[in-house]
Amino acid sequence: MNGHRGRRAGPGAVRPAVWPGAPTPLGARFRVGPDGVAGTNFALWAGGAESVELCLFDAAGTETRLALVELTHEIWHGFVPGVRPGQRYGYRVHGRWDPWTGARWNPSKLLLDPYARAVDGDFALPPQVYGHVRDWPQQQVADTVRDDRDSAPYVPKGVVVHDDDDWADDRRPKTPWADSVIYELHVRGFTKRHPGIPEELRGTYAGLAHPAALDHLVRLGVTAVELLPVHQFAHEDHLLRRGLRNYWGYNSIGYFAPHAAYSASGTAGQQVGEFKRMVRALHAAGIEVILDVVYNHTAEAGERGPTLSLRGIDNKGYYRLQSDARRYADYTGCGNTLHVVQPQVLRLITDSLRYWVTEMGVDGFRFDLAAALARSMHDVDMLSPFLAVIAQDPVLRRVKLIAEPWDVGRGGYQVGAFPPLWTEWNDRYRDAVRDFWRGALPDVRDLGYRLSGSSDLYAWGGRRPYASINFVTAHDGFTLRDLVSYERKHNEANGEGNRDGTDDNRSWNCGVEGETDDPRVNALRRRQLRNLLTTLLVSTGVPMLVAGDEMGRTQGGNNNAYCQDGEVGWVDWSLLDEPGPRGLLELARRLVALRHRHPVLRRRAFFSGRAQGADGLRDLAWFTARGAEMTERDWYAPTSTLGLYLSGRDIPGRDARGAPVVDDSFLIVLHAGSRPTGFVVPGAPWAEGYEVVVDTALEDQAGVAGRTHRGGVEVGVGARSVQVLRVTG
Repeated sequence: MNGHRGRRAGPGAVRPAVWPGAPTPLGARFRVGPDGVAGTNFALWAGGAESVELCLFDAAGTETRLALVELTHEIWHGFVPGVRPGQRYGYRVHGRWDPWTGARWNPSKLLLDPYARAVDGDFALPPQVYGHVRDWPQQQVADTVRDDRDSAPYVPKGVVVHDDDDWADDRRPKTPWADSVIYELHVRGFTKRHPGIPEELRGTYAGLAHPAALDHLVRLGVTAVELLPVHQFAHEDHLLRRGLRNYWGYNSIGYFAPHAAYSASGTAGQQVGEFKRMVRALHAAGIEVILDVVYNHTAEAGERGPTLSLRGIDNKGYYRLQSDARRYADYTGCGNTLHVVQPQVLRLITDSLRYWVTEMGVDGFRFDLAAALARSMHDVDMLSPFLAVIAQDPVLRRVKLIAEPWDVGRGGYQVGAFPPLWTEWNDRYRDAVRDFWRGALPDVRDLGYRLSGSSDLYAWGGRRPYASINFVTAHDGFTLRDLVSYERKHNEANGEGNRDGTDDNRSWNCGVEGETDDPRVNALRRRQLRNLLTTLLVSTGVPMLVAGDEMGRTQGGNNNAYCQDGEVGWVDWSLLDEPGPRGLLELARRLVALRHRHPVLRRRAFFSGRAQGADGLRDLAWFTARGAEMTERDWYAPTSTLGLYLSGRDIPGRDARGAPVVDDSFLIVLHAGSRPTGFVVPGAPWAEGYEVVVDTALEDQAGVAGRTHRGGVEVGVGARSVQVLRVTG
């Protein structure tokens, strides 16, 4: 640690003047002040504080403390002439120390501005950064004993940033929800091992903006990247003690700052410009940027956690506390929960969201544990202040909003309950598809709903099929390849005795646990990968792929790689040197292109299931292997074979010119049985003939070229395979 960092300015040093300034906007804003003097306005909400000091740090780490004496509506503010972009700063907030009533002010702790646009430095967690005496002999009351050691040498600083970008040269793709294909990726993990990206750019925003990275995304055909958290985050103490780091980033501490470690250009504000250039490059490639955001909790954890920002600014004002105010209400499993009902917390979140849209150029958000944000006082409430504010906000109601519709508290599972404007991660889709392909579904009733848009969950309040974000895998859990290679989690490398991560994997290892040289097992696994990928991309709703799944990435059976910042967590691009992964990637590209060409695969309205014309054809029909339409009894009977007919002539809505939307019709046959079977493809009036478009029984899809069938005949379907057939007459 630099011995000069954190030194106080000497008594003879000239202190800058502090003019009154303004209480808005919050944060540090460089501007021209009175008499044309350039400087920075600082404003901090600290409701119950007794006083606030602004702390400025020079290049040597010497600290200058300036009292903010102006107080307007609980906001402490002041304008400091001469303070320019690049200035590092923090706050010390004075007040009562009484943890028994929730008061945890401690001016010995330097605090990060919640509105800091950039953060310089790493979060280490030595004892000095804790507001209480961490090693107090009586541990049961340690959090009540104040620690008066200075934390400034050990914590990052906020950086003044000049926002001067009007985005006039940017063109947002504005892809309609129904046309979207989402690709979930980690900025560092996606780029770190990519051979086409210069080594100095790997793992960074600039790396993701590089043509080699963009080329993969464009050729795959995805319309949006969903970035794992890029807000400034901190590493947990228990990981640092084990020599690990928080890789995923679900431990936010700065809701306005791009995570500095992902910057190739510097951390004194340069990360902001680099992030913006990345967004521009993705937009120019036709790809939207969606951020995975964590507004439900912060990196300060529970009462025994460090004092980094909000806890020391106003603990009771920012966090949900129990009736015993010394303790935190925890609906997140991470030690604390932001108190979103409080106006200042709601303002922090919505100001942050608007900032990322208007000044950083992003196109939407996926809200981690969104049910925690929808809680009023205790229960989840779909009329909560957070949801109400989003619904009426002129900026936020126009961007893509995705809820992870659950938290860990009572009543927290809310799949299908979020209001219009919102889409949701649909874990019921994930579970049904996994269970079908591993042979664990008792019948196909649930699968029928999931493949056709989950109308049982979303056909209310004007919601549409694209309210369902369909996924088979996500960052959390097995990769697609591990889903067909492991039945048990293998998380020993996380250092938690393999206790972490879910035990409900709904996976099947195809007969052998883990990697094997058995060619039959590996061939079956490759086929299962094709089955899962095809099912996802022909289902109604919005598909979400996970980076690397399109080429069979493995994490070695680790289903909770949140702390694996290494080869386990990074995408392995060398897989593309092998024929199997190359074939899977080509299939993914083929399926995404098929989806883009055919509106029947990306409907904007739910199927009616009713006859649309005199010939009795419906927009959606279900068939047994015998070629007969399914009856009520068939839905309740065990089966491994299912056919669904999607009519392209009965698509609701009109195109941009007002003409009816008409498309080809398709028959999709899914067979999860272990032996080949026959399937009678429906004849007239459904179809005179069919052309095979995809057959997952084949390693190389070039083998489907020219394969056609007459309607009404029995065709062969390979064991554990999907066929996608286009109606030709």
